[in-house]
Amino acid sequence: MNIKSLLLGSAAALIAVSGARAADAVTVAEPEPAEYVKICDVYGSGYFYIPGTETCLRIGGYVRYDIGVGDVGSFDGATSRDVEDGDSNDTFYKNARFTLKTWTGQETELGTLKTYTETRWNFGNRNADLGDPGNDDFGVNPAFNKGTSLNFAWIQLGGLRVGKDESAFNTFIGYAGNVIQDTLVPYGDFDTNVVQYYFDAGNGFSAVISLEEGAGGGTDGSYGVGTIDSYVPHVVGGVKWTQGWGAITGVIAYDSNYEEVAGKVRLDVTVNDAISLFIMGGYGSDDNLSDPNYTFAAGGRGFYKQWDENWAVWGGGTYKFNEKTSFNAQISYDEGENLGIAANIAYDIVPGFTVTAEVDYVNAGSINEADTRGTNHNWTGISAGEDDAIGGLLRFQRSF
Repeated sequence: MNIKSLLLGSAAALIAVSGARAADAVTVAEPEPAEYVKICDVYGSGYFYIPGTETCLRIGGYVRYDIGVGDVGSFDGATSRDVEDGDSNDTFYKNARFTLKTWTGQETELGTLKTYTETRWNFGNRNADLGDPGNDDFGVNPAFNKGTSLNFAWIQLGGLRVGKDESAFNTFIGYAGNVIQDTLVPYGDFDTNVVQYYFDAGNGFSAVISLEEGAGGGTDGSYGVGTIDSYVPHVVGGVKWTQGWGAITGVIAYDSNYEEVAGKVRLDVTVNDAISLFIMGGYGSDDNLSDPNYTFAAGGRGFYKQWDENWAVWGGGTYKFNEKTSFNAQISYDEGENLGIAANIAYDIVPGFTVTAEVDYVNAGSINEADTRGTNHNWTGISAGEDDAIGGLLRFQRSF
């Protein structure tokens, strides 16, 4: 028994020594150095450095779902064909959208180098009647993929900006309020390629000069002519004075197609933390906008003077009930006696998720009934033979 115990003890000792030596021989590899994404707070929240570069990138966008109801052919309603008898029926206007945005920024010896892009994808039905009973498409209102639109794609170095933008006639002076349907009386066209220069004096004074190409224009002229027809660009200039109480802004535009001029002036007032107000007036010449070969039957919509006849006015504001809820309203009117009223309640359910309920009304004064097809951002949307329309829109939007 003693010999057996001795043998077993010796074997166990050998195994233990061997295990210890084996453990001593195992080496754990050092972790490879990893380059983590670093926050870039130079240009605001949400930016990070692209690894290995000095460029800061921000990615954002939104997912949106709209539900609209209203008069047949109006800006919010829609029509569809009855599958049993072929009649045209009122129905919801629905549209789902995904928008992707990117921003970049980098400091260079010539100033800040920035880019901005915005691309949109839409799925939904049409918001207008498609034709007469003799047309095979009459009343058809299918939901379909509406294609992709490149809404912004510009490069800016210092004050110089080039690329796809919206016209400085609108972006520099500001859009007509925080309502969804802000163009019931239109205040200028939007999409264009630009060559712009921005000047900021640093004391509240800023200015812009913009050479623009315009957009739109059917081959038969049925939707007006917006794109330049020669090497002469449209030209927009603007000045702004911004202070703690608000801002005063003016823009003027030269339409090279018609050799016409339009301008707008605007006053923004921040009354307090809850109330902000604005009023904007526009005036445009129209001597050459009555050419029936290129304009609406009602007489002229240049790229900038989109309202009826010479003058127009827009006014409204925002009242914040609390951090989550705001009331927004806008009233617009032009010399052609076209009246637009829009009002909504916007509620932030949680940060980044907003529900907006809006009611819109249009009365089409002296506008010609044939002049109802509208621009990219709606004219009046009123069916021929009608003089007013009312509609509503419910919007769900998740922004990120």
